[in-house]
Amino acid sequence: MSELISLNMGNLTAAVDPMGAQLCSLKLNQNEYLWQGNPAFWSRRAPILFPIVGSLRNGRAESAQGPCTMGRHGIARNYEHSIESRDEFSVTFKLASNKETLEAYPFRFTLKTTYSLVSERTLSQTFCVANDGSVPMPFCIGGHPAFNVPVPGAVDESFEDYVLKFEKPWSCMLPTIGDDDLMRRDELRECPAGADFVQIDHRCFDHDALVFSDVPERRLTLLGAKSNHGVQIDFPRFKYLGVWSAANDAPFVALEPWTGHTTACDEGDVFEEKTGMTILQPGESDTRTFSITLL
Repeated sequence: MSELISLNMGNLTAAVDPMGAQLCSLKLNQNEYLWQGNPAFWSRRAPILFPIVGSLRNGRAESAQGPCTMGRHGIARNYEHSIESRDEFSVTFKLASNKETLEAYPFRFTLKTTYSLVSERTLSQTFCVANDGSVPMPFCIGGHPAFNVPVPGAVDESFEDYVLKFEKPWSCMLPTIGDDDLMRRDELRECPAGADFVQIDHRCFDHDALVFSDVPERRLTLLGAKSNHGVQIDFPRFKYLGVWSAANDAPFVALEPWTGHTTACDEGDVFEEKTGMTILQPGESDTRTFSITLL
């Protein structure tokens, strides 16, 4: 692990690792809300997903620039990101394409990730993706912060005491993700079914992530029913939200804003045509922000 970059505002502190520009700690009143990467369950904490979310079929897709070959969630999490700027309350990291990234993803890009403390309870994470090449550039991007469940300080609460709370009652048809990490969009279940919350337990994640689309107000709260403490995530301009925990009864839940999702069984292997792809023209950039509020 590289030397962490720390941010502080009142009782809120954050720490970010330049390796992968990954959030590694988020504390309120010295209580750690962010999952700390116990390898017995899942060794990461909050990786950046770029230029894909999830997986390509057999790790490969074809693009106008040639083959794209990369593992789950892409390449950004595998590289050291340089520090472009920082102050007491924010830090901006940069990853630019290089010879190695071009072998996996044959497009020239710059990815800037900014973490900002915007209040004494809220951290924002902003992605700015720029097309540095001479051809249109397809990409998806997403966050993957995971949070301790129960949250710190919760007394006599268990994993099963937590709910996913929405801003209003609604219904969503959730697809299934198979062991091959491909999405089955023809295998759907309704969740929630006209309610404003989903009660969670470990069985919810027996088949990978819950993939919600078009969440009302683009806001979701992971909330302890007894303590009334938890985490709120706001994600404007992200169509999808993945909610995931490791299948071995892991004591965390990841809340993942995505612009796209893993390859679906019923779609082809042309990179530009995958669900949720943003296509940037040469010289263009795209900026998206999500925020985490500790409750």
